[in-house]
Amino acid sequence: MGVAGSLSGPGGGPPGPVMDRDEIDRALARLGAEHEAIESSLLALQDHAGRRLLEGAELTGVTRDRWAAAEQSIALLWGYFDAYSAALTGIRDVRARRRWSSREDLAELTERLRGPSVTVANPATTGAANGPAALSVTGPAKLSERFTLEGLVARMNELYAGSLDMVVTADAVWSALPARIDLLSAELQRTRTLAHSVGVRPGEHPSGDDLESITHELTTLRAQVISDPLAFWRPARGSSAPGGGRPDTDRYDRAARALEDIRREIEAVLGVRQDSEERLIKLRSMLSRADRTLSEARAARGEVLAKIAASEVPAVSGPPTALQERLATAAEYRRHSQWHRLSPLLESLEQEAEDELHRARESLTAVTAPLAVRAELRGRLDAYRAKMARHGLAEDPVLIERYDAARRMLWSAPCDLRVAEQAVLRYQRAAAEALTPTEPGGTGSADRRGDA
Repeated sequence: MGVAGSLSGPGGGPPGPVMDRDEIDRALARLGAEHEAIESSLLALQDHAGRRLLEGAELTGVTRDRWAAAEQSIALLWGYFDAYSAALTGIRDVRARRRWSSREDLAELTERLRGPSVTVANPATTGAANGPAALSVTGPAKLSERFTLEGLVARMNELYAGSLDMVVTADAVWSALPARIDLLSAELQRTRTLAHSVGVRPGEHPSGDDLESITHELTTLRAQVISDPLAFWRPARGSSAPGGGRPDTDRYDRAARALEDIRREIEAVLGVRQDSEERLIKLRSMLSRADRTLSEARAARGEVLAKIAASEVPAVSGPPTALQERLATAAEYRRHSQWHRLSPLLESLEQEAEDELHRARESLTAVTAPLAVRAELRGRLDAYRAKMARHGLAEDPVLIERYDAARRMLWSAPCDLRVAEQAVLRYQRAAAEALTPTEPGGTGSADRRGDA
């Protein structure tokens, strides 16, 4: 609900020259308009939703203290307004005595309009509950106070601004925070329901404990906001307008961020529940491939040891039994719907299974390396023999002798790869010499046969 702006004071100053009739009539017109504005503002303050809430709330802390002072201020405001209204009525009565006011009437009216003509009884000294030692918001209680009309309006402005700021501030906090807390609490309840469905419960999972902590924080925060809204207000720097500032939402924001983190984690766990079977199948397939690859490596190692001499063959590790056991644990979690435990286990298993398959393939490659070297030497030897045949040198005795020597080494078991490689290189050199044209006076194939 909107509230009228600050009360405006009249013009004028201390008693001076006697005002004429036109000046007095103009002053009365201003006072009448001002009276209506003041009354509208006070009625709006009286009907303000924030004031009604403050009256009915069980307040604590800074809000309780400030509201006690504001209630006194509002009571003083109405007392001052009544005195202001009575003074205005008295001035109007004097002016209405005769159409053409006498010199004495004009002097009296000037005194009432400009002088300290308003006497106000202090409400703080009249209530039995307050006692004789009661204090007003402006200092020690007085039986009465005297004001000029201008001074009285200035006092009402001061009290009105403080009271309105108190009411508007409390209403702003109550309008902003409790509703947001309630919405977040509803989201929290939905998240807790999802968390329970995937096994995330207090005492069993950290997120379950965090949900309980957030629940307690929101409950406490809402109770504190309702009882002490001014403790959650940040005044705007340099602002003198009533209600200048904004609600302090730091605690709410932290709870909202924490809940969002948990909600994302729960959604990830829900995703695990939906695709866990497919992921388990892929894991079994990956570990099975790793196991077969290691079996091939072990078989190949036996073959290498039997067929290749003077070669160091690396050992082959056993099957990934530890991963198989953890995979069985993951399947058990799935059967018992322990999704919060299955989620991190699947993530680690997938990475470790990939690493295991990679290690198995590297092991197979390392074990079969000597066989690959022998196969490469065999291929190179046969390729050179085919080349010699294309050049009509297949029956060259030197080449036949060196080919047979290299072939015996490569096709015998165990094969000494170093000696076999040297034999292949001798055949390659002989082939290269055979393809080189014989120069006059140079060596030819007869010399190579002699060397052989």
